[in-house]
Amino acid sequence: MVSTQRETMPYDVVVVGAGPAGLACACRIKQMNPNISVCVLEKGSEVGAHILSGAILETRALDELFPNWHELGAPISTPVESDSILLLTSAYSSRTIPAVLAPKTMANHGNYIISLGNLCRWLAGQAEQLGVDVFPGFAASEILYDDNGAVKGVATGDMGVDKSGANKTNFQAGMELHASYTLFAEGCRGHLGKQLIDRFALDHGKDPQHYSLGIKELWRVPSSQHQCGLVVHTAGWPLSESGSHGGSFLYHFEDNLVAVGLVVDLAYKNCHLSPFDEFQRHKHHPDIARHIQGGERLAYGARAISKGGLQSQPKLHCPGALLIGDDAGTLNFAKIKGTHTAMKSGMVAAEAIVGAIENKQLRADLIDYQRRYVNCWAYDELKQQRNFGPAQQRWGTVLGGAYAFFDLNICSGRLPWTLRNTVADHSVLKLQDQCAPITYPKPDGVLSFDKLSSVFLSNTNHQEDQPCHLKLIDDCAVLAQNLADFDEPAQRYCPAGVYEIISSDQQPKLQINAQNCIHCKACDIKDPAQNIIWTCPEGSGGPNYPNM
Repeated sequence: MVSTQRETMPYDVVVVGAGPAGLACACRIKQMNPNISVCVLEKGSEVGAHILSGAILETRALDELFPNWHELGAPISTPVESDSILLLTSAYSSRTIPAVLAPKTMANHGNYIISLGNLCRWLAGQAEQLGVDVFPGFAASEILYDDNGAVKGVATGDMGVDKSGANKTNFQAGMELHASYTLFAEGCRGHLGKQLIDRFALDHGKDPQHYSLGIKELWRVPSSQHQCGLVVHTAGWPLSESGSHGGSFLYHFEDNLVAVGLVVDLAYKNCHLSPFDEFQRHKHHPDIARHIQGGERLAYGARAISKGGLQSQPKLHCPGALLIGDDAGTLNFAKIKGTHTAMKSGMVAAEAIVGAIENKQLRADLIDYQRRYVNCWAYDELKQQRNFGPAQQRWGTVLGGAYAFFDLNICSGRLPWTLRNTVADHSVLKLQDQCAPITYPKPDGVLSFDKLSSVFLSNTNHQEDQPCHLKLIDDCAVLAQNLADFDEPAQRYCPAGVYEIISSDQQPKLQINAQNCIHCKACDIKDPAQNIIWTCPEGSGGPNYPNM
């Protein structure tokens, strides 16, 4: 069986996740005190391999972290030149929303269209120059606690374990990384952050976290139809047909590249809905198709997005550990942006940690981080725009948009109430006999595609002979219930074809194709029985996104 003997590496600070929050935090610590030892663990094969975002960058946090980022060669070169919002009223028609009627948070003047993966690669380079140890390909799989119950670090997963749990000839035991402070920057629905929230009841008195699923493709289009700096957001069709919520994005940036994607609110109720197939339909709308027709699809990916805002934000600290970035739910959903707020949360955490370490407060419950965060501009943003998401969920795109216009444009987010959404996303699916069936057209191989060819473009790979990282609490009983109630929605909400219903001895069985998993976390979020638990596979497994 698997050995439990591990080597130990001590650090002052261990950061789990090389996204914008984790890397900004590591850089800021080293800027403030070069003598503090810092390491960053990244489960992807390289920094940026698992990073997926739209992405439009508001540079406010980066301006504070590296004021000379342009001279340092940051991969930020496409300013937003034009910005439009469309309401898609049918499969063929649309209306333009005048800028004066749109929530002002949607304006992108002064922002940049970027690849967030490439920005993170650049940030990792800056961190290493400052003396940070960055370890890609090492998945933190376990939280470690000291005798007082404080977090003392993490352990990386064992490598070279077969499906039965036995050691293979290439077995390597995981490492224990001990620290004075451990920061969890895993992104949305971080599997260790989730454990930390449960153990310390960090979400006590909060609304459940709410999520969307973002699905994205990267295209290279003919130069004749490329409009560098163009930003288009849409709402309405096709999600409006099923009464679901969400919207799309389409960004033109350098090298004739176009990023196109659909964001689907995971509080949808129709159990027959497939976010992947909704996205494939969406690309056939004339207002979308004209941007990518004749182009080449280069990459595909999907990732869950934390959108609950302040109402769902847990307490950010516990003894020895802090939550930052999307592990802490810092996305500004009203702006459809989270990079700048994630980075700021990491920078604020860094300031609190440096002060604590310099004052010999080790593995303390850093209330100072929460205080600093509440007094920074990132918190002010989320507070001002706290009602945007709940309004959209409660009243839909049109009425919710009208409320957002009044709240944000007229009242600057100062209305004296806070809207709540206390129903978890996994609990809202209606029974299949209460839902209108949805028939999706076959992909044409030109604008729309199937799941398997899409997963191929994500460069996803896992060692096949390893324990399945998608754990079922109860296989048979829950499957029977999910089939009867919802026709097993996992085969539709997963955008990578991981879950299939097959016949075994004339009985239905849930087959898990874990090799296909692109780490989006939709299954961990949306399963109505909360029967699926996403855990980290062997280090470096998963997608390898280029320029996403």
